[in-house]
Amino acid sequence: MHVLVLGAGVTGVTTAWYLRKAGFDVSVVDRQPEAGLETSYANGGQISVSHPEPWANPAAPFIALRWLGRSDGPLLFRPRRDPAQWRWALAFLRECLPARSRRNTEAIANLAVYSAAQLRGLREELGLGYEFLGRGILHLFFDEREFRKADERVALLAQHGIRARVCSRAEMLALEPALGTMAAELAGGIHAPDDESGDAFRFTQALAQKCREAGVRFYYHTRILRLAHTGGLIDGIEVQDEAGRSGRLSAGAYVVCLGSYSPALVAPLGERLPIYPVKGYSITVPVADPARAPSVSLTDESARIVCSRLGNRLRIAGTAELNGFDTSVDPQRGQNILRWLERRLPGAAQPEKASLWAGLRPATPGNVPIIGKSGCVNLWYNTGHGTLGWTLACGSAAALASLMGGQRPEPRFPFAGRR
Repeated sequence: MHVLVLGAGVTGVTTAWYLRKAGFDVSVVDRQPEAGLETSYANGGQISVSHPEPWANPAAPFIALRWLGRSDGPLLFRPRRDPAQWRWALAFLRECLPARSRRNTEAIANLAVYSAAQLRGLREELGLGYEFLGRGILHLFFDEREFRKADERVALLAQHGIRARVCSRAEMLALEPALGTMAAELAGGIHAPDDESGDAFRFTQALAQKCREAGVRFYYHTRILRLAHTGGLIDGIEVQDEAGRSGRLSAGAYVVCLGSYSPALVAPLGERLPIYPVKGYSITVPVADPARAPSVSLTDESARIVCSRLGNRLRIAGTAELNGFDTSVDPQRGQNILRWLERRLPGAAQPEKASLWAGLRPATPGNVPIIGKSGCVNLWYNTGHGTLGWTLACGSAAALASLMGGQRPEPRFPFAGRR
């Protein structure tokens, strides 16, 4: 059967790979000139299995109130006359209830563990090069009160089969000597040794090339206008090329991997996807002193900022901005991240050469992605992965390929369309 994958970000490209591997004839459609140019382009560079807890948790409303009105806060809510924004915000508050947060954490953890195993197998099978480092992630705590909960968090991760251990300041410095510049302020940390880091864009590009070699067709510079349908059956997608010419592409099945733009495409079908864009920022900076630039990926738990070593570059990413589909880059938000770099890792990089980027993360209120069957006969979803897009990409794609092949996926997860 021929399958059209809509979207060529990391989710769309991994979906194409696993579907092709399962024996499907696959084509990919994207408005960009090549793969991975939107949300996947300059993310934090982490495969963070050790962070399955959703943003929506019992503590989130109080944390959000603390940040409210602060331009330098990790979370920025810009109210708009957009009912979808307010519906999403209210749904987010509902997902902060303890029982819902526990359920969502379990679903994300199950999928993340499965996805990490799939990624390791894929890397070994294909020999993909994307500046991979397998030194884990160090979660940094600068607040003693937050660090007191580290044992509880490690125990929770262990329940889901995720390895992690609480580290003293001395143990953290032994793992990553570059933390010496911030040692006096560190309360302690958590090291998750099985986590990884790398360049998601280079991964997506490398896998797209492997897809082409395996026979997957890519239609770039192709804007998806709408889904043509007869009742509950999708007949094709109406598209427009870069010259403005309209046409139609047809297949036996269709997979929506369009991130934040997924809800608008399927709304005319009566399908409601609870996905809203959460804008994140990153800076990419050339390394100035390799000895001062960490090679263990870092997560600052207080500032909600991550830092990954990508060869001779550092990628520092963070912030969450609820501001609709605004893709403009606010220099002030970039300066906040740059200040973190200069304070925590002085001399490690060349801040005057920093490249600032912003992208829209497709988030569901509970951070659980939507994977599986739609209400239509031949329409499927793999979208809404939020801040864990790369972490969950391989597992989501492999699970969807199983579903589309009539098999039961391995991870325990609330797949759409399953009863």
